[in-house]
Amino acid sequence: MAVSPGVPDLFADFNKRVRHPGGFHLTNPPRQRVWKTATGRANFVVFPGVDEDPPVSDPAMLRLATLRSHDQYNTTIYSLDDRYRGVFGGRMVVFMNEMDMRARGIDEGDLVEIESLADDKRRVVSGFWAKAHSIASGSVGAYYPETNPLLPLAFYDEKSGTPAAKSIPVLVRRPGTAAHLR
Repeated sequence: MAVSPGVPDLFADFNKRVRHPGGFHLTNPPRQRVWKTATGRANFVVFPGVDEDPPVSDPAMLRLATLRSHDQYNTTIYSLDDRYRGVFGGRMVVFMNEMDMRARGIDEGDLVEIESLADDKRRVVSGFWAKAHSIASGSVGAYYPETNPLLPLAFYDEKSGTPAAKSIPVLVRRPGTAAHLR
């Protein structure tokens, strides 16, 4: 098999390695924190003309990014565990910044509902529990497809048509509480 210059031969002795108990590891330079760039670091590009998220007037608004768990490939879920984030036996979790939790009167383990601030219709999912996580203030994360109902059909990238599931404006609150900050 021919491999492009600079690309390691990840499949050398594949048939032998695949039969090894426990499998084998395919190396991936970013996983080893290796970037073959002039700076030796990952380089991000901002494309001109790409607007930031539109402002939302509600001060309690957070931006939801939908996530995959450790044992998930796209929408196929292999277990209810996510060792990356310390979640075991369930997926109805919303990861929140501790300051955002305090501002909303939410404690670790509280049941919460998440409401999309889309203009087209009321979109709410409930039965989630709050988990403090190292996430930027103003942002929350939750698994998909559990949070897919929050994504308005009009939220998609105009060029690719990909759903914009990384910045959904939402409210997170304990059921039956007002949506305002304390």
